[in-house]
Amino acid sequence: MSKEYNPGMHTAEHALSGVLIRRYGCPRCFSTHINANKSKVDFHFPHDLSAEEVESITAEVNEVLSRDLPVIARDMPREEAAKIFNLSRLPESAGDTLRIVFIGDPEAPGGALDACPCIGEHVSHTAECGTFIWVSHEWKPEDGGVLRIRFKLGR
Repeated sequence: MSKEYNPGMHTAEHALSGVLIRRYGCPRCFSTHINANKSKVDFHFPHDLSAEEVESITAEVNEVLSRDLPVIARDMPREEAAKIFNLSRLPESAGDTLRIVFIGDPEAPGGALDACPCIGEHVSHTAECGTFIWVSHEWKPEDGGVLRIRFKLGR
């Protein structure tokens, strides 16, 4: 990993994705740029977000992070993972066993907040991320409805 990589930032991206997927039923982000100081994620999304939605999403992501949920990685056979997850972004070279990262305990009531195949580094608990700060967003209807969110973390 480069010195620009931040495991807390990557974990916060998973928390943001989990919140948006649960709230809006949108697909997982299709593009991410995780950096130490500021990151951006792109989602296929049907509408722009209001100021109230941004405030509410930010509060929910921070609530998730403050719960100090465990970040758990488990191996899963590719064939089994294909039944649960969209593997289109994963190269065949990823192998027959995939690493699935869970934000929250998948065995707990209600399950994990987020789960997906991932090779990135993460913190061990969500509270290590700090505070999620929504920097900006833009919605591009001309691109088929793409929502780009920029965020950073504070302490």
